[in-house]
Amino acid sequence: MGDYLFNEFNTISPAAWKQKIQADLGGEDYNETLIWKSNEGIHVKPFYSSEDRHFNHVSIASNNGYKICQSIFVDDVIIANKLAIDSIDRGASAIQFIAHTSFDYKKLFDKIDTKKIFIYLNFQFLDAVFVSTIEDYCKSNKLYFQIDVIGNLAKTGNWFSNLNLDLKEKNKYIHTVKNSICVDASLYQNAGASIVQELAYALAHTNEYIELFGESITHKIHYVFSIGSNYFFEIAKLRAFRMLMEALLKEYDLKNRPIHIFSKPSLRNKTIYDYNVNMLRTTSECMSAIIGGSDSISNVSYDSIYHKSNEFGERIARNQLLILKEEAYLSEAHKYANGAYYIESIEKQFAEKALQLFKQIEKSGGFLKQLKKGTIQKKISENAKKQQIQFDQNEIILLGTNKLTNQNDHMRNELEIYPFLKKTNTKTLITPILQKRLAAQLEQKRLKMEQP
Repeated sequence: MGDYLFNEFNTISPAAWKQKIQADLGGEDYNETLIWKSNEGIHVKPFYSSEDRHFNHVSIASNNGYKICQSIFVDDVIIANKLAIDSIDRGASAIQFIAHTSFDYKKLFDKIDTKKIFIYLNFQFLDAVFVSTIEDYCKSNKLYFQIDVIGNLAKTGNWFSNLNLDLKEKNKYIHTVKNSICVDASLYQNAGASIVQELAYALAHTNEYIELFGESITHKIHYVFSIGSNYFFEIAKLRAFRMLMEALLKEYDLKNRPIHIFSKPSLRNKTIYDYNVNMLRTTSECMSAIIGGSDSISNVSYDSIYHKSNEFGERIARNQLLILKEEAYLSEAHKYANGAYYIESIEKQFAEKALQLFKQIEKSGGFLKQLKKGTIQKKISENAKKQQIQFDQNEIILLGTNKLTNQNDHMRNELEIYPFLKKTNTKTLITPILQKRLAAQLEQKRLKMEQP
């Protein structure tokens, strides 16, 4: 009966739909009127059909869905351990420990099952012996070392020590430690790079590691991405990156393998005024990360840019992910975008444009050479300035900040940490890539206008 009813309707081709739309426009040009072009040059059409599919699905997150990660700073190992255990008891299935110096790892991991819980160690230092010791102690394939020597150069303008010493120290453990190489692409997004730039730089960043350490390390690389506010574009971004990695591995005659992605919401669009809107932003961004196929997601608390880490903010951030997983039934949402005509169309466009930019970088000597020349920094800065102008002219909207502003919202006495870019006089080898929020300048003006 059902098949019979559908047979009563004639199939209408996309060309026929377009012809009808063109007629209804009354002389207006279809391409100029209805096709939106993003800053990245992505064309978004008014409708999509099966003709827009590209049928190139690559392996994404595990069948168990994404891991809910809690990020914890390691100042006091006893406190950090208690926070981690409490987070796990409250639903976290992964922990990210952020540390600036070595620590007592036995006390930090006490009563934490490192063979069950995913552990991400974000080290702001480089110590091969310490890394190898922790690897031997945990003996877990769920242990990831988020140490990015090239990323550190890009972010700070300096190596940990110098080029030769950093590479020598890295080489001491990358071949014996499982998940030993991290490509932190979150820096590019938070500094104002376009999605195409972000993808191309992440790919070139990866290729630089392969060139430095050999093809055998490709299965040891994992990734960190920041997720912005353009919901569908961010879904497509993560999916496009897996396509690009598949293409890169083929160039080395390597089989495609699962790409492990750790995601977190962007800080670029977060605000200190009307800060509760940050919860709406991070919810959308976490959904993009989930549907895009992230393996682990660490949410950003709504007050993280101006408050010290606190139990309430961290609990809300973790519960956002729990609600999305358990109550919104997004535990297997990494499969939802398969067959979505719109998403598949834009992910293909992102992949093609990013691949073109990647080839230009490689033709010009590779990622490191482009960093040292300042080309990468210049290109990101140009795009960031374009975004800033759009924000200043209210073309990019942050509710509560440059639209629907509450003038009675005062923040002068609420700032526990400095929420703006700090200038330093540190001498650097190259110009660092600086992370900056869109609302920063406007917020500084508002703070000055508040009554003391």
